[in-house]
Amino acid sequence: MVTKVIALKVQRWGNSLAVRIPASIARNAHFEAGTPVEVALQEVGIAVKPIGERNLSLNERLEMFDPKKHGGEAMATGLVGAEKFK
Repeated sequence: MVTKVIALKVQRWGNSLAVRIPASIARNAHFEAGTPVEVALQEVGIAVKPIGERNLSLNERLEMFDPKKHGGEAMATGLVGAEKFK
């Protein structure tokens, strides 16, 4: 597991407090706007974790693709049929 540590400042947000998560860290943590999270109080500090299954990226979905499992589907490697042209 890669751990990236940066210093942030807790700020007031209405009657609550908030910490803004930088885009690079949110991306690596697979957080997006609207991601449901769980906030857990720890001995010192808090932990924020996503709840439920996360949405997979296209690359992650393609890595999981198995032609044998998915009915022998295959991707064409060149032009096919009406796509051929001179």
